[in-house]
Amino acid sequence: MTPATPDVVARLAALPTASISDAMDSLGVEGALHGIAPLTCGFRATGPAFTVRYAPADEERGSVGDFLDDVPPGSIIVIDNQGRTDVTVWGGIMTEVAAVRGIAGTVINGVCRDVAASLGQEYPIFSAGRYMRTGKDRVRLAAVGSEVTINGIAIAPGDVVCGDADGAFVVPAGLAAQVADLAEGIEATEERIVETVKAGATLKEARASLGYHDLQWKKA
Repeated sequence: MTPATPDVVARLAALPTASISDAMDSLGVEGALHGIAPLTCGFRATGPAFTVRYAPADEERGSVGDFLDDVPPGSIIVIDNQGRTDVTVWGGIMTEVAAVRGIAGTVINGVCRDVAASLGQEYPIFSAGRYMRTGKDRVRLAAVGSEVTINGIAIAPGDVVCGDADGAFVVPAGLAAQVADLAEGIEATEERIVETVKAGATLKEARASLGYHDLQWKKA
């Protein structure tokens, strides 16, 4: 897999997930992480995925968080805890360490705790919820750096993860440049529609003249 270049990642970072989603729709590729939301609407984060998977603890004591020593700055940590909402796999210590090390954010198929630390550090977390019960000795680290699947979306290390007030989205690394091109075009078209309406056209007229209803048609 060819990783997305920093320039392409920066272009995706400047776009809303809504336009990125529309661009992916036009390619017939799914990327929206259903049920994953930011702790606050002000959070935005974009970067290559660093993947982590947890499993229920067995006879050996489980642990959480030691993988943080290996995460490159600018990455988005993607944690799959099988969607569990009864135990957390991210807390205040991890938030403080991740923020200091320049990690771009965390996406959790599960829950986090110590929300105040995330808000205080302005460290972006996207999760299925929040809960105070620790995952220590309840879950164990099962894999780092392997493909994970969250709500039907496969995420490989290096795929570009984008998050904002609307939620979290994954763009396959090999499609990142094409998706950026399409999403930028969609943004430009929608801005022109608004400008056209402000100039006196009806919304129906503006949408028709600028091809709004074709923006998400799957490309041949």
